[in-house]
Amino acid sequence: METKKSTGKKTFKKASKKPSSASVTKVKRPAKAFRTYQKAMQYLFDKTDYERQQKLRYNVTTFDLKRMNQLLKGLGNPHKKIKMIHIAGTKGKGSTAAMLAKMIEANGYSVGLYTSPHVTTLHERIAINSKMIDKKMMLGLMNRVHPVIEKLIKTDNGPTFFEIMTALAFLHFADNEVDLAVIETGLGGRLDSTNVVDPELVGITSISIDHQNLLGTTLDSITKEKGGVIKKGVPVVTVQQEPGAMRILKKLAVLQKAPLVITGKDIDFSYRFESSREDGPHTRICLTTSSSRFEHLRVPLPGEHQAINCGLALAMLDNLKNQGYEIDDQKAVTGLSEVKLPGRMEIVCEDPRILIDAAHNAASVRALIQAIGQHVPYDSMIIIFGCNNDKDVRGMLSELQYGADKVIFTRSNSPKAVFPSELAEMYTEMCGKMCQTTLSLKEAIRVAENAVSKEDLICVTGSFYLVGQAKQMFHPEEVK
Repeated sequence: METKKSTGKKTFKKASKKPSSASVTKVKRPAKAFRTYQKAMQYLFDKTDYERQQKLRYNVTTFDLKRMNQLLKGLGNPHKKIKMIHIAGTKGKGSTAAMLAKMIEANGYSVGLYTSPHVTTLHERIAINSKMIDKKMMLGLMNRVHPVIEKLIKTDNGPTFFEIMTALAFLHFADNEVDLAVIETGLGGRLDSTNVVDPELVGITSISIDHQNLLGTTLDSITKEKGGVIKKGVPVVTVQQEPGAMRILKKLAVLQKAPLVITGKDIDFSYRFESSREDGPHTRICLTTSSSRFEHLRVPLPGEHQAINCGLALAMLDNLKNQGYEIDDQKAVTGLSEVKLPGRMEIVCEDPRILIDAAHNAASVRALIQAIGQHVPYDSMIIIFGCNNDKDVRGMLSELQYGADKVIFTRSNSPKAVFPSELAEMYTEMCGKMCQTTLSLKEAIRVAENAVSKEDLICVTGSFYLVGQAKQMFHPEEVK
């Protein structure tokens, strides 16, 4: 971008006589809808929030891309002014997006990152070069979107919370002229608010059963929704999937004439778990293409599932390199090593040891228990668990029995949260094991603390809401 050089000269005008008040024409600026950040956030959170809504239909009325397009059109179509990378899937979207964004940033590019949901603060969802959007910026953007929202409300139900958040992200990235924006889908893919973008590249993480009441009860139906982000001619990179899911992704890619690449099949990819005195337990990966070679690279996030996510991020980076982006592998490795994610295998307290993780489907709970077994030594583990009713509840409960020496069921602050007594009844029926219930996370932690020794571990998991509450309890200073 060219910048005009100053000549260094200043020009001065003679002061004119002050005109009479009768001849002054005052230019009236449009009134700001919100004077304070708090008022703006109250307005935002008052909007329909499908993340918190109890009963919901997944169709073109509820999830309306036409409404999203109208909102963006009223804002000058900011999403068309920036280059995007779109990431969908069931598990690992946020991790993959964060790793990819950090590697691109390390190569000198300005990178926007839009993810959801958040752990402790809404600001986590929108960031540029690892810096979250601040309150002043959010207030300014809310004042800009407000008149467009109000205009749409007069003709329709108006945009939802997630649609507004997505528009704010696009505006923020366009205002700052980012080189690339990495965008994570919210729910599904085909009808997701982010699916209005025309991306440079699409990434699809592991697909498994989740949001069955919305996306369908089979892996095939869920894959069709997730694969709805595949665009005509746009390269797609994915990981090895269940046979049925892979069959559908390949079919969708063929229909859209979109080149499809699979890590571990089309790209040489492998990983292994190891432990050393210097690095402790960790996972290393190898990924080789005709233009990139990463050997024995340490994955920054614990767990073999993160190795798969990291491989996908590296494969997507390689695709960008082949598109003409200047990518230095060593700089990318440096950026990757700096990746940290809140609420993923995070120790929030040392005495007693309390680990939080936002695993919220059966596959994620299974991966969490395996990762804890590999990375965190303990004598016995108490799992504090709470989840939402739109999840594969029975699937998650079935996985708990393989890692928990004791389970305490509790309830998050989400209106969708399943009652602890219901969870306990299902768990006992399915697994034949005893458990406890509490009505709040605070009480659950108190019960767990009284039952553990120094060598034991307390794990809080099941939903972003529950993990967010735990994070706020132990690290309130990180909450904006």
